[in-house]
Amino acid sequence: MKSRLTQQAGVAVRKLRLAKGWTLQELSDKSGVPLSTLSKLELGQSSLTYDKILRICSALDIDPGLSILQQASVTPAPSARRAVIRKGEGERVEFGAHEARVGGQDLLSKSFTPMVLTLQPTEGRRQTIPGEVYLHVLAGSALLLTDVYAPLKMGDGDAIFFDGSTEFRLHAASDHVCQVLMIVTGDEGFWRQAET
Repeated sequence: MKSRLTQQAGVAVRKLRLAKGWTLQELSDKSGVPLSTLSKLELGQSSLTYDKILRICSALDIDPGLSILQQASVTPAPSARRAVIRKGEGERVEFGAHEARVGGQDLLSKSFTPMVLTLQPTEGRRQTIPGEVYLHVLAGSALLLTDVYAPLKMGDGDAIFFDGSTEFRLHAASDHVCQVLMIVTGDEGFWRQAET
């Protein structure tokens, strides 16, 4: 069970990291704390040892004498920016067997990443995504499969909010392609590693 303090510390480290414009990998490289540990910390799934707190504080150039929560509360959030994405625009990437258009890819340190996926009838591969996911069917029907819940078929206008760390598969639920809007917390560029 996640403790409230662990979740708050994870959010605080994420906020401090994003204020620097760093990815999880960059913080891992600079602090020497493994990427998987940082990911679990930011998701509130793991707490920190004193040694790791010192290494993260040193990398972020923050005072280890103050709590990470205090420092995160005074870190300014990015503001007064925008990105306009016209129909058909966005960084085109492969997302498993599907095509995705990532919006606002030129903005750094986003609180969330929007993607429009064109799902194929081909069964998608099993995957996880760092953070929380909002999925909204724009056209067609989609099928979401996990090991935790019964298969979920969704039609036009249906939506789901779920924990991206739950392994899932996603594909069109019929012989026709399906378009969905996927919004993922954070800005990790996870879609760029989709095929690795």
